[in-house]
Amino acid sequence: MSEKRKLVLVDGSGYIFRAFHALPPMSRADGTPVHAVYGFTAMLMKLVDDLKPDHVAVVFDVARKTFRSDIYASYKANRSEPPEDLVPQFSLVREATKALSLPLLEAPGFEADDLIATYAGIAENTGLATLIVSSDKDLMQLVRGDVTMLDPMKQRRIGADEVFERFGVPPEKVIDVQALAGDSTDNVPGVPGIGVKTAAELIQNFGDLDTLLAQAETIKQPKRRENLLNFAEQARISRQLVTLRDDAPTPLDLSELVTPPRDIARLTAFLKDQGFNRLLARIGVDNGVSTGAPSVQKDVEMGGAVRSMAASPLQADKGG
Repeated sequence: MSEKRKLVLVDGSGYIFRAFHALPPMSRADGTPVHAVYGFTAMLMKLVDDLKPDHVAVVFDVARKTFRSDIYASYKANRSEPPEDLVPQFSLVREATKALSLPLLEAPGFEADDLIATYAGIAENTGLATLIVSSDKDLMQLVRGDVTMLDPMKQRRIGADEVFERFGVPPEKVIDVQALAGDSTDNVPGVPGIGVKTAAELIQNFGDLDTLLAQAETIKQPKRRENLLNFAEQARISRQLVTLRDDAPTPLDLSELVTPPRDIARLTAFLKDQGFNRLLARIGVDNGVSTGAPSVQKDVEMGGAVRSMAASPLQADKGG
């Protein structure tokens, strides 16, 4: 990143799902599953310690239904319910975020991605550089100037070149490509028969979605021409679905996202409650094996798994 002061926006929902699928099961003495909480907490601690951002926030989704559900009722309707042992961990990762003294952002009716887009815009107008920590391709439309991404899965920095590599167009054209190609994961319909590669070719040739749809009759390939003519409105609806809002509610002012000092007493209490002895050792607290905590061996095994999940994000950031 540049030498500007920086805002780090962490995709909290992405972090918990990553930890849940990457780590072996682990439960507290009361039977509550906590392996995703462990991974989430460990990765978030390391990220903040390595990047030392001037401003930071962890951003969460509130519910599956948002304003996009009003635009298209089937949006994300294909998604199954989260795994049973993940459900109780959603509230615990929010507790972990607060225990780490980190600002938490969420807004009913909007997705975490919309809040990320909104705060990235506010930061840009204030002269801050923004680093979005997420593996979500939908956020690539936000990349520009001092707004970049860090993919924590691959420990890879994402700028305009990486976006072009993924979508075949620059970041400002990603929305048009997604509107055409759709997204089966989120149930965004797009235009039948058009994938990302074809969509990128069309946008490169016509410049933007509106021009393409207005001149669809000039396309030589019969089936492609027919689908673009018949599903033009579906493409426009898809564009509304994939476009991230930059006017979402702002639960906290930018000044409230200044990275606070870590409250060791509060963090210690949380880690002890979860039985995360290895993380207690990381912050210099010798807890031993507290009553009711998971075994030290299991905690050590989890520590090794977390290390294998994430290299230093600071190194990835420097790598550009």
